[in-house]
Amino acid sequence: MAARTKYVLDEADLPDRWYNIVPDLPEPPPPPLHPGTREPIGPEDLAPLFPRALIAQEVTGESYVEIPEEVREVYRLWRPSPLYRARRLEKALGTPARLYYKYEGVSPVGSHKPNTAVPQAFYNAAEGVTRLTTETGAGQWGSALAFACAQFGLDCEVWQVRASYDQKPYRKLMMETFGATVHPSPSELTASGRAILAADPRSPGSLGIAISEAVEQAAADPSARYALGSVLNHVLLHQTVIGEEALRQFALAGDTPDLIVGCTGGGSNFGGLAFPFLREKLAGRMNPVIRAVEPAACPSLTRGTYAYDFGDTAGLTPLLKMHTLGHEFVPDPIHAGGLRYHGMSPLLSHIFELGLFEAVAIGQRECFAAGVRFARAEGIIPAPEPTHALAACVREALRCKETGEEKAILTALCGHAHLDLPAYGAYLVGEMTDHDLSEEALTAALATLP
Repeated sequence: MAARTKYVLDEADLPDRWYNIVPDLPEPPPPPLHPGTREPIGPEDLAPLFPRALIAQEVTGESYVEIPEEVREVYRLWRPSPLYRARRLEKALGTPARLYYKYEGVSPVGSHKPNTAVPQAFYNAAEGVTRLTTETGAGQWGSALAFACAQFGLDCEVWQVRASYDQKPYRKLMMETFGATVHPSPSELTASGRAILAADPRSPGSLGIAISEAVEQAAADPSARYALGSVLNHVLLHQTVIGEEALRQFALAGDTPDLIVGCTGGGSNFGGLAFPFLREKLAGRMNPVIRAVEPAACPSLTRGTYAYDFGDTAGLTPLLKMHTLGHEFVPDPIHAGGLRYHGMSPLLSHIFELGLFEAVAIGQRECFAAGVRFARAEGIIPAPEPTHALAACVREALRCKETGEEKAILTALCGHAHLDLPAYGAYLVGEMTDHDLSEEALTAALATLP
């Protein structure tokens, strides 16, 4: 019998619940604080930005949240997504390790982001909201929310980080095709954007700046709400369909992962893959090492500090306890725009502090080298973001080649790079640099903490 390459679940196996890891943790995460009083915020403080259903999911103490059938109906356009055994890459590397990747690039927009965009649009529409505002880096999240808004009849307005707006014009066109209005950030449309441009007319922007603009617009319009593609608990909750499916697919493969690797910017892809496996680890049913990989240019977990900070640049959001580089930090314009965020998910930051996973930072040239290696073996060109996880997988596979260990390694290939090919072009002609964060820049960035 030929060796099996992919493990595909039937639509009937689509998860009907999202998993909330908080009740299974040995300690609860610190609460968000009101920036003025420094007291824990309540649901009423979030009401101008989010619908009641999402606020309830943000603070729920239940282990599972039912997925509405209206959401599952849209999920069925691409879910369950396939789990692949990367046999060709194993052969190319000459490793005894077994490499697996959960492929989220089969979604309508080519990434994992619709897993949360669809429920966010659904819950907002159900409560009478007519417009959603958001930020986006590389455009994966903006594209996902534009698609989701089209499914539920909502207007969508997106502030895209200027560096990515210029690097990735086809993502802007994708968002507009789905019906969204897209602005480069910082923009002249908001007070926070105008303040940044006054200080630096050529600012490349950042996710923190774009969040400020989108939040400012949503808060001023009673018919609008804000949607976030990463960082918050309810976003990571929605992404757990990735890990729940992967658990079932590993059972089909008759295997158990020894190492789980994911790229991290705000944390949604990593949390979505890792949380269901971490549940199994905490229950003593398996014992994988779990490893987060972030860009060396924006290393919040590995070099940031664990402190209360704003989630945006202008200080419009509550204070979040997270690993941060300082809310005024503007990362260099690396091609992995989705990872250019100054802070890490508060929930992931808390779990990291508990010692339940480890983190490494890798420069973008090594990441793109891994992306090219993967593409030539497996036939899929990875988005710049998951090349970080692939670089760590390649490192581990080559280590196994030296030691003879037959580890099972799992990652989430959270998107393809069909609209990111100029980034690969820069790598292939030798024009790419790593943009490692210097100690001087790090010290200056951390000095902005409130």
